[in-house]
Amino acid sequence: MSRFDELVAEGEAAPVEGWDFSWFAGRAIDQRPSWGYARLLAGRMATAHAALDLQTGGGEVLAEVLTSIPTVPPILAATESWPPNLLIARRNLAAFNATVVAVDDPADLPFPPASFELVASRHPVVTPWDQVHRVLRPGGTYLSQQVGAGSVRELTDAIMGPQPVHPSRSPMVLVAAAEAAGLEVVDLRQEALRMEFFDIAAVIAFLRKVVWTVPGFTVAAYRDRLAELHTFIERHGPFVAFSQRLLIKAQRTR
Repeated sequence: MSRFDELVAEGEAAPVEGWDFSWFAGRAIDQRPSWGYARLLAGRMATAHAALDLQTGGGEVLAEVLTSIPTVPPILAATESWPPNLLIARRNLAAFNATVVAVDDPADLPFPPASFELVASRHPVVTPWDQVHRVLRPGGTYLSQQVGAGSVRELTDAIMGPQPVHPSRSPMVLVAAAEAAGLEVVDLRQEALRMEFFDIAAVIAFLRKVVWTVPGFTVAAYRDRLAELHTFIERHGPFVAFSQRLLIKAQRTR
């Protein structure tokens, strides 16, 4: 078996459930945003009485936040759409008495109006702004770290060829959507963050896990492109891309 085939097999065998990236240690690096989303969320969560985490993945980030604060909100809920993640989230959040509900990403939220003073979401697939406004209490806060427009486009283009950047995740579009739903944006930040992939196994595992980078990705469909990228990495070193991140904090004022 060639080195390329060995690395392909490793990338295809890597676990992709949940939002744990520990498998990538030594194979890829990902610069983190300077604002520290988990720290910011912990500060809000520590004083909240009722909190909701949307599209929680495997609940790893929320569990990390809850572990770091002295008092967990008495009312705590999370949503997730992907069944494998749902099972992991329920396991990770059981110790905090969190209710984890299966909800499709664009669907209405199964909670009464004005249920929560804090709604959070890290890397949501979609943001249901009208639903966020509905379940927030007046004066409540929505805190989210979002994937920005053109995130990791260098890798997308390497695998698929040059692709247009969709403007739906631009800061202006996000702010306009939040304001149209009746929320007031009180903080907005954005950063481009360096990523490095040290071998093609890391690339394959990433594309299997972060599925929007190359929609419908399979090794079979893109084997030739993967082989070209493997050769590039072997000859020239890590493949570099840039993730785009946005932090948005909004409040329900009415």
